[in-house]
Amino acid sequence: MAHFSFRYMVENLPKILQALPVTLMIVFVAMIFGVLLGTLLAIVRIERVPVLQNIAVVLISFVRGTPIFIQMFVLYYGLPMLLLLVGINIMRAEKMVFVFIAYGVNTAAFFAEIFRSAILSVPSDQWDAALSIGHSRAQAYLRIITPQSAVIAIPSVGVMMTGLLQDTSLTIAMGVIDVVGKARALGKHNMHLLEAYIDTAIIFIILSIFIERTFAFLERKTRTQRAPIK
Repeated sequence: MAHFSFRYMVENLPKILQALPVTLMIVFVAMIFGVLLGTLLAIVRIERVPVLQNIAVVLISFVRGTPIFIQMFVLYYGLPMLLLLVGINIMRAEKMVFVFIAYGVNTAAFFAEIFRSAILSVPSDQWDAALSIGHSRAQAYLRIITPQSAVIAIPSVGVMMTGLLQDTSLTIAMGVIDVVGKARALGKHNMHLLEAYIDTAIIFIILSIFIERTFAFLERKTRTQRAPIK
């Protein structure tokens, strides 16, 4: 085993950072997909939509009860076989497509419960007020309930995003060259894996602190705006 070297830490860091856009892209796509699908799943459960409610419950239970590592490979091997039954061939699709889907669905399942709890936390008189001025339930969700529930959900979304960032390290199992994959490749090449992984840890710590501070700022900002004027 090679001796620890700060020189390799310094030399590896810029090279590892070259793979950072891949990690951030996974987080970005998963967050967008998760917010959209998670909101839909939450509303389906709250409104008790026939059939769709049962599908939502099964999907959420499966995703929340299994590791993202397993979900990636179930999608990678299972989805192409399933789509072949209806004449759609995605056997040659890029691995990143399955990574995006897996992380998006995983994030959506957790967001669904966060958003459902946040929506149910909105006082019932807000519903009454919205309906009394002629809003439909869809309009009430869009104009009244969703903005208020979004504020309630901010802290949980921040925690979820931090966890999502850290979970991207598992994409190395799919052969995706993200920050962790790049660090591993460099470490194996120069026999200084420890230095490469320390660089990776520093990157993740800085990003996690940035996300935490950003959502803490958003939470303070929204609380200030909602504070009653005395």
